[in-house]
Amino acid sequence: MIKVGLTGGIGSGKSTVAKLIGFLGYPVYVADIEAKRIINSDRQVRQQIVSLLGEGAYSVSGYNVKYVAEKVFNDKQLLNKLNAIVHPAVHSDFNNWCNDNRNAKLVFQEAAILFENGSYRKFDKTILVTAPELMRINRVMKRDGLSEEEVNARISRQWSDHDKIPLADYVVRCDGSHLVIPQMIEIIKKI
Repeated sequence: MIKVGLTGGIGSGKSTVAKLIGFLGYPVYVADIEAKRIINSDRQVRQQIVSLLGEGAYSVSGYNVKYVAEKVFNDKQLLNKLNAIVHPAVHSDFNNWCNDNRNAKLVFQEAAILFENGSYRKFDKTILVTAPELMRINRVMKRDGLSEEEVNARISRQWSDHDKIPLADYVVRCDGSHLVIPQMIEIIKKI
């Protein structure tokens, strides 16, 4: 089994590429979705988060994203501690998922910060999805209802494509000028 990490900055189109990979018949583990599930369902993870951030980290309806974001937004040390709880749990879950999909020749994990947190080293190959920054900003503003300033703040916390491209094995341009399906078919052939 070949494990492929799929990443890209916010609004780059990585989720669209992940869906395409799924349509092509390959298993895709979406780290953000699975992290949310783990944060809400894993008792040990929940206890560690409450110990770190306080009871307000969870409400009756589950994980309190707004509360947690306010706590960690400007505190890199606290964010790193939160990530040190969540990332290992997601990695372990991904390994179990791979075991469940052991008959697949290729499996993919979509994750926003593979390069930033060093987890790209755990994959056999990596694919970076890119798009021009203005296009990314417009996509996220439309998708999430955020202001341009809010989107720029999120983009500023991620590495630039310029920093990620040298680490990626393959780059997919999701910019409206390059067809994504032929790019992905070619990459999958090479892998």
